[in-house]
Amino acid sequence: MPLYEISNNELKPLVGTTFREQNLWERRDLQRLFKLNISVIDPDLLVIAEEFGEWNEGNRRIDLLAVDKNANLVVIELKRTEDGGHMELQAIRYAAMIANMRWDVAVSVYTRFLADNGIDLDAESRLCEFLEWDKPRQDDFAQNVRIILASADFSKEITTSVLWLNERELDICCIRLSLHKIDNKLVLSSEQIIPLPEAEGYQIEVRQKKREERVSRGDSKDRSLYTISFNDEVFESDFRKSDIGYNTVKLLEANGLIDSSVFALLRDDTSCSFKLLKLPEEMTDTEKQYAKYRYRQEPEITYEGKGYYIARNWGLANTPRFIEKMERSFPGLKYSSNGD
Repeated sequence: MPLYEISNNELKPLVGTTFREQNLWERRDLQRLFKLNISVIDPDLLVIAEEFGEWNEGNRRIDLLAVDKNANLVVIELKRTEDGGHMELQAIRYAAMIANMRWDVAVSVYTRFLADNGIDLDAESRLCEFLEWDKPRQDDFAQNVRIILASADFSKEITTSVLWLNERELDICCIRLSLHKIDNKLVLSSEQIIPLPEAEGYQIEVRQKKREERVSRGDSKDRSLYTISFNDEVFESDFRKSDIGYNTVKLLEANGLIDSSVFALLRDDTSCSFKLLKLPEEMTDTEKQYAKYRYRQEPEITYEGKGYYIARNWGLANTPRFIEKMERSFPGLKYSSNGD
């Protein structure tokens, strides 16, 4: 991405340079700078470990390990090269190795990271603050692992591989790091090239649709109808899975179960790849275009004076996960379907 300096009536191109020319290295420089300034890559990340490699075999290390606002683990790999090497394969291996990390392990890892960097914070409290949790929610932690590849540039082999892997439900992001010189100062810029930011919501929709198609391929269309009850009393019966989030929220509301902690649980749930509850101003154009929320109607639930809408992005893959989570969180809540 070319950069220009505005000078009177002209634009002067800034001189591009490379990490190699400036004698900047991955671990000694990039890793050191990014671990406490990760917002340069993604503002919604919290780094919890550097050079993480707590597995039984090998001496491989994750450059930076982070969590995002949805409590997903994020593997971050850094390269100063112009082609990225084989970083996508390396990162996939790491993602598989940490996929089952528990909350208590993450807290322990983050505690060491804070100590190593001279930061006087309580690890668990800081994690909860970052995730906007009033208390630890172990069952919601690390439901997914994302990958971020940051490099001076990427070969066609890497970009092709990442696009193909993302179509198959992985979550990999490529960030191009560019270096320029202004006088005797170095200027770093970062640019997300995969997925393109303006197309990210659409690509989530495409992945979700393809996932459902693969699950149902060869079968007739899923026509299951669901029934939801509480303490053996039926609240709603024979509704489609697209309404499972709606009827769950309305049942909890009707039974007076939505306090601040329950609202936070519902607000942050992303079982269907979208936040369960959203204000209309939070919805993207893609979410409106594909009717992920019925925002044209009256708000479906009001909490503390604000009207929220309930996600409708439910399919064969994510509905069972949501049901299991809700039944575990609310004793007495039960779902059944005519496909059981």
